[in-house]
Amino acid sequence: MDCYTANWNPLGDSAFYRKYELYSMDWDLKEELRDCLVAAAPYGGPIALLRNPWRKEKAASVRPVLDIYSASGMPLASLLWKSGPVVSLGWSAEEELLCVQEDGVVLVYGLHGDFRRHFSMGNEVLQNRVLDARIFHTEFGSGVAILTGAHRFTLSANVGDLKLRRMPEVPGLQSAPSCWTTLCQDRVAHILLAVGPDLYLLDHAACSTVTPPGLAPGVSSFLQMAVSFTYRHLALFTDTGYIWMGTASLKEKLCEFNCNIRAPPKQMVWCSRPRSKERAVVVAWEKRLMVVGDAPESIQFVLDEDSYLVPELDGVRIFSRSTHEFLHEVPVASEEIFKIASMAPGALLLEAQKEYEKESQKADEYLREIQELGQLTQAVQQCIEAAGHEHRPDMQKSLLRAASFGKCFLDRFPPDGFVRMCQDLRVLNAIRDYHIGIPLTYSQYKQLTIQVLLDRLVLRRLYPLAIQICEYLRLPEVQGVSRILAHWACYKVQQKDVSDEDVARAINQKLGDTPGVSYSDIAARAYGCGRTELAIKLLEYEPRSGEQVPLLLKMKRSKLALSKAIESGDTDLVFTVLLHLKNELNRGDFFMTLRNQPMALSLYRQFCKHQELETLKDLYNQDDNHQELGSFHIRASYAAEERIEGRVAALQTAADAFYKAKNEFAAKATEDQMRLLRLQRRLEDELGGQFLDLSLHDTVTTLILGGHNKRAEQLARDFRIPDKRLWWLKLTALADLEDWEELEKFSKSKKSPIGYLPFVEICMKQHNKYEAKKYASRVGPEQKVKALLLVGDVAQAADVAIERRNEAELSLVLSHCTGATDGVTADKIQRARAQAQKKRKTKEETKVQREGKPHHRVREAH
Repeated sequence: MDCYTANWNPLGDSAFYRKYELYSMDWDLKEELRDCLVAAAPYGGPIALLRNPWRKEKAASVRPVLDIYSASGMPLASLLWKSGPVVSLGWSAEEELLCVQEDGVVLVYGLHGDFRRHFSMGNEVLQNRVLDARIFHTEFGSGVAILTGAHRFTLSANVGDLKLRRMPEVPGLQSAPSCWTTLCQDRVAHILLAVGPDLYLLDHAACSTVTPPGLAPGVSSFLQMAVSFTYRHLALFTDTGYIWMGTASLKEKLCEFNCNIRAPPKQMVWCSRPRSKERAVVVAWEKRLMVVGDAPESIQFVLDEDSYLVPELDGVRIFSRSTHEFLHEVPVASEEIFKIASMAPGALLLEAQKEYEKESQKADEYLREIQELGQLTQAVQQCIEAAGHEHRPDMQKSLLRAASFGKCFLDRFPPDGFVRMCQDLRVLNAIRDYHIGIPLTYSQYKQLTIQVLLDRLVLRRLYPLAIQICEYLRLPEVQGVSRILAHWACYKVQQKDVSDEDVARAINQKLGDTPGVSYSDIAARAYGCGRTELAIKLLEYEPRSGEQVPLLLKMKRSKLALSKAIESGDTDLVFTVLLHLKNELNRGDFFMTLRNQPMALSLYRQFCKHQELETLKDLYNQDDNHQELGSFHIRASYAAEERIEGRVAALQTAADAFYKAKNEFAAKATEDQMRLLRLQRRLEDELGGQFLDLSLHDTVTTLILGGHNKRAEQLARDFRIPDKRLWWLKLTALADLEDWEELEKFSKSKKSPIGYLPFVEICMKQHNKYEAKKYASRVGPEQKVKALLLVGDVAQAADVAIERRNEAELSLVLSHCTGATDGVTADKIQRARAQAQKKRKTKEETKVQREGKPHHRVREAH
């Protein structure tokens, strides 16, 4: 353990700090870091270097090169810079490189140097140029803050949803501030800047002066400031050599340290442990690195090379041309286990396990000591936790072996934490490999989450490793393997040196029917890369037509989109394609396309019936569909035409179309309608009233109601209305008029073709029983009972039914017998029915005797 703690450095009595090497950098830099613009992403992210020739007159003609490396120094991208001078570089939370130019344009590049997009910070920034810039991170995303040549600040808190905010002016500011930074308080981004001995805080509404509490006197300038990773604390470096540390709200002082160096540092960043007191700041000069906090002493390191600091959630990364190191506060679990002469449960358990491997009796002594104190569970948990914070795999294994050894002596220790730590460490060791170059700590890994880590592996195109991690952790396919394969396929379509056929086949073989994978998304990426034919081939594997069609329309493959929409059976989708085709093709080509697709043609006709009648007529004309064309003109004659001449003309066109369609019935009916229209117009002119648009029957009825019986009869003869129908029309009309005298004359004019029961029914409908009885006597025998019942003569109806010996009529009359008055009639019917039944029975017995059958069989049958 003494060897293990050799690189521990105490900061006062409460904390130790250690610095260990992550990688030996092999990136073969030809220039010092001080000659480059440098940006390193947190969470073990990539490093971007841009040589800055604009600052050197002798190199003004040399074009700079933008290089992107992994944290281990493996090259990821290199491109010649062809745009304007760059003021600042920074990485977004999505690991996109933001390059802020002097003209206020921000260029966004991917991890592999692929240009993504650009945006401007506004006209004011363009006019006054950019003096300095900061890339910062908030809970909303990644932001950009700009200091212009007019000494004004402009910022956007989220570059994904760009909303520029011009900060208030600082009174009397004539030159650039000595230092400034961004703060995020109450979900709002602020600017903190130093002008001489004064500090100003800018928010969206005002500029206010702030004073750090407890600041040592004699300060005439602030040379450097740093905000902690969580934006909770602030450090200020003064020209007196003092470092003030306190809350970011500048309301509370934590401590103040005199470093006895008045030269401004190159960098100053916070170094703290997650969910603990932030109590240390790392300050870097050319050849010296100093860790200071609330202790009277500091920790100092000599820098052999020009170095760059990267603040992290739980420490600071330090890289130079040759090495990449990590400086952090020793975690509590590690400190308790490994500090000299420690008697912590975890330390004793680790010693017990080592002695057990040596087959020494001391193992039992250590174990008994832990058990007697009842701290075995705590010891196991300490070893598991300490293993997570170790970078070296051999030390991780040693601690986990100790935890496993201790678990054997516990009855009910939950194994989940141990298993999960083993899994997490396997994942962390895999991504920390030099060729991967993501040196995440356990704390950073938990904060980042496995999903974000997988996204970052996909960004680096490390698909096999990402899939292995998903399978090892048994993540659901939709969240893991499927999503990664989809990203792989989107990358695969960008390989333009491989034929479309080979790429499509390779993607289908790899993906198959994997759930959660959308071939249409992959096809869209292929189309975006200019590979239309590949996109079409990929869409063949997409089972959802609703996903195929929109992309085919976007690719100008409308006819293919129409076929796919028809295959889907989704009428809404077909309508969408049809309307797109209509706007894209000329009228003739559009109609020819529809002719080859009967279903689409039928749907379009339905659409035209409600929206575009003229287009519907053109469709019928093109197809020589005279039957539908005739129907169209029939509807048009009533829908559009108000003048009688126009209607007749439209009907004549319809009749001609029906003759061409060899539908003589429809043609004759149309001609009859034209005759009726002309006759109705003549009737209106001669008789007045409203006749137009009435049916033939309604016209006859209207004439009768108006007392024009002869005209009605003439109309019936002209249009060959059958006698039965005419009698019904006249009967109904005269009854409505209550012209009973005329109705009686009409009934006697000749024998009624509809009988006289309708007369009875019509009269009763008009509540005229007197007239109804006149016609009841004239009703034929078959309907006599019904007529008598209609007029309420139940007794006579019973007599007729008894006389006719009709069982159904007897039952009908019996159902109408109600009350005491009809009791006699009901008895009469019952006697008649009994007598009839007795006669039938006697007749049957006689028949049976004649046939020689036994009498008792007949009785049994009955």
